Amino acid sequence: MVNAKNLQTYESRGIVQYYAQLQELQAAEAAILAQLNPQLPTMSMLDMGVGGGRTTLHFAKQVANYIGIDYSANMIQACQQRFADAMAPDAFTVCDARDMSCFADNTFDFILFSFNGIDYIEHCDRIQVLQEIQRVGKPGGYFCFSTHNLQGMEQLFDWRSHLSYNPIRTYIDLFMWAFLRGFNRSCSLKQLHSSVYAMIRDEPHNFRLRTYHIRPQAQLEQLASGFTDIKVYSWQDGTEINPSELPSIVEMWLYYLCVIQ
Repeated sequence: MVNAKNLQTYESRGIVQYYAQLQELQAAEAAILAQLNPQLPTMSMLDMGVGGGRTTLHFAKQVANYIGIDYSANMIQACQQRFADAMAPDAFTVCDARDMSCFADNTFDFILFSFNGIDYIEHCDRIQVLQEIQRVGKPGGYFCFSTHNLQGMEQLFDWRSHLSYNPIRTYIDLFMWAFLRGFNRSCSLKQLHSSVYAMIRDEPHNFRLRTYHIRPQAQLEQLASGFTDIKVYSWQDGTEINPSELPSIVEMWLYYLCVIQ
């Protein structure tokens, strides 16, 4: 079942306009683009959760075939308008990631689900999305996505992490902490300590979105049945993270690059 409030947010005019003006890749995306660059000219790419076409700017011209999908019809319309002079309208299509039956098995060499798009559905739907990605992806192809790190949110939930020697900074941080806790009254710090994933209303878009957060080790386990050669990257600087460091990583989200089985 689609989270109606999340979809409503992504259909709203202001949010669509915000995503339609974004242009830059995040550091991890740029690192992964550079890594795959020699292979991209022969690849068929599926850009999931394409939003307003931020990643289209960088990937569409590099690959042999490009398709962008989003479950927001308004986002797809924005992409079609943004790239009207460069790409055919059917390069973008409305599609729910949980049911990509419009695509045959083993269609894509490279699948990208950026900007934490996979995080705005419930846990059972997330598993279904991963199964669909494995189905439409070619064995030996690549899947790349970003997702929120529960360890980072766990730190934000602790009011003590917002204290500093700067009183103004402390005031602002504690003010935002109060909003965070207020929008998540049913979720306690103790519960987060004992969870491997959680749905949380976080700050982006004024706490309008229910967002999936998962511990990195749990994410690796979630991928294990359909993907291999999994690498984890810092979204902040694009460096690859050693698996032994994952339990202590508190970046708010991470990028994963893996090979489809």
